[in-house]
Amino acid sequence: MPELHLTMKDIPKQDRPRERLIECGASHLSNQELIAILLGNGTKAETVQDLAKRVYHHFEGIELLREATLEELTAIKGIGQVKAVGILAAIEFGNRMARLKAVERFVVRCPEDGADFVMEDMRLLKQEHFVVLFLNTKNQIIHRQTIFIGSLNASIVHPREVYREAVKRSAASVICAHNHP
Repeated sequence: MPELHLTMKDIPKQDRPRERLIECGASHLSNQELIAILLGNGTKAETVQDLAKRVYHHFEGIELLREATLEELTAIKGIGQVKAVGILAAIEFGNRMARLKAVERFVVRCPEDGADFVMEDMRLLKQEHFVVLFLNTKNQIIHRQTIFIGSLNASIVHPREVYREAVKRSAASVICAHNHP
């Protein structure tokens, strides 16, 4: 009896890892589905989901996969150098994100604090700059952005530019500043 070979086209769309991520979000995917997305595709002999399952079981889960080497990954049938490098890059990216620490944020307690924060950078500019500081609920600066650079003596800014960024950053408040060159 011939061996049945499934392709991704044979798998219903709602069961494919990429489509599930788009529909439900990455947090709803299993570790094997995330590995399948990193791998991208399977081989002639197996689907990407089957290959991901073998990788997952080879390392007995993601804890040992975190310490995998290029040689260990390429030793698995169906994992070439390109797929192995993709997995290692994703692991390193995750490690770097995990090492990020919340930076000490500048707190604005009065208008002078906001002015002091931008003054040094803005005092020598030759054109008008409209800068916005975005603050969280604790009045900590979470982002600084130059919204508009004008001419020698004019700077025209539309409020939607300020509010768009404030909404994007989930800012609780904003401080607008501009210089007079």
